[in-house]
Amino acid sequence: MIPKLVEARYTHDYTVYLRFSDGTEGDVDLSRELHGDVFEPLRDIVLFREFSIHPEFHTLCWSNGADFAPEFLYEKVQIPA
Repeated sequence: MIPKLVEARYTHDYTVYLRFSDGTEGDVDLSRELHGDVFEPLRDIVLFREFSIHPEFHTLCWSNGADFAPEFLYEKVQIPA
């Protein structure tokens, strides 16, 4: 079972600091992940910065419907690029 995302904050560019319920934490650069209809609008840094943590799915989400699977984010924190 993937731990829940409990904290997320913008750091710079397309990088977000994430902390999961098991204590795993770190910065994740999402700049290479912003392709496709739902993610391309997030290339606008103003929109990108307006993420929240989904209350049910415990992952990053945006008002345009974009989100990343929590498993994907957890892996990105554990295996830095």
